[in-house]
Amino acid sequence: MWIERKLQSLLKEIFDQFPAILIAGLRQTGKTSLLQRQFPDAEYTTLDLPSTRIAASQNPLEFIESRNTPLIIDEIQYSPELFNALKIVIDRRKSRKLFLLTGSQNFHLMQGVTESLAGRCALLQLHPLSLSEIQTRIEISEDDIIFTGGFPELHASKKNHDVWFSSYIATYLERDVRNILNVSDLRDFNLFMRATALRITSRLSYSDLARDIGVSVNTAKKWLSVLSVLGAIHLVEPYFSNRAKRIIKSPKIFYADTGLCSFLCGFTSPRQLHLSPMAGYFFENFVYTEIIKHFSFQGKRCNVYYWRDTHGREVDFILEGQAGKIIPIECKRTENPNEKDIKHLRAIIDYYGKERIDRCYVVCRTNDMYEIEKNIFAIDIKGLLKKLR
Repeated sequence: MWIERKLQSLLKEIFDQFPAILIAGLRQTGKTSLLQRQFPDAEYTTLDLPSTRIAASQNPLEFIESRNTPLIIDEIQYSPELFNALKIVIDRRKSRKLFLLTGSQNFHLMQGVTESLAGRCALLQLHPLSLSEIQTRIEISEDDIIFTGGFPELHASKKNHDVWFSSYIATYLERDVRNILNVSDLRDFNLFMRATALRITSRLSYSDLARDIGVSVNTAKKWLSVLSVLGAIHLVEPYFSNRAKRIIKSPKIFYADTGLCSFLCGFTSPRQLHLSPMAGYFFENFVYTEIIKHFSFQGKRCNVYYWRDTHGREVDFILEGQAGKIIPIECKRTENPNEKDIKHLRAIIDYYGKERIDRCYVVCRTNDMYEIEKNIFAIDIKGLLKKLR
């Protein structure tokens, strides 16, 4: 079963304007399937195959020129030599709609694009399925989506949750970790992933992570960097302005997919997750991923921050609006937020002033948007995304 992706219309529009497009994203988010469905006549090759990878690395220009265009090149990060060859071919042909690239290691991809393909290649991000993409095709609750996550395979056909994620980690994440770090024993790394999952939405402490796993702080930093490069985790930085000298500086950890996170935490059912003390953290992580997916559908990168001062007052998310305005957002897994739930929103309004904050939102499980007090609104995630357009 094919689930329509909201990126589809933008993909065709952008390919009409550029010689190349690179779709980046976590493994198994559907990058290849999307390209092959949108461009069924395009030639396809994948660098996942060692023989193809060797051929591309040994003679990259011949590898490109011997194939028809449009050409889909899958997992291009495995042969960075191709970026310069692509530049040469694009500059020779001086035409659009030539190459469709995918990749799943963000740092290496961005380095290749900025060094060789600047101005020639549009960069789009494909995340796991969003709430609206799934619910357009399948009748499923928000709680079930938070537990299952958004990997397309889990929704296109019935799969065993534990078996699928166990295979996913062994087949993709562990293999990519070996390629990047050149390590053979991944037991401690698996423990590290579980430790990061148990800390979602928390401020990052490398020393705590290292102590819990029994590795050095430098090793913890290296491993977290790898998870970030692979797109499995995101680090949300604190919000700064010229008045914010007292703000806490540590980033917070979020997982790109709540289903992967729920598996790493050991949850075996939606009910078990949502009755646990971590339910609120998963809801906050879910809201974060829905926000970044929403902006990615428009080809935009959304800079999401959080706010915390030295008094411990914290607002879950800060989005930057127009003309220096900011949009503070709190996440509460309740149907009716109360006075206690908005006290930190009041604090940030007092801190920055009403001239910088038009309105604040409490994302919750309400059916209808309503005003809790002046300029502070309770709203569900679908309503919030409509307001952010």
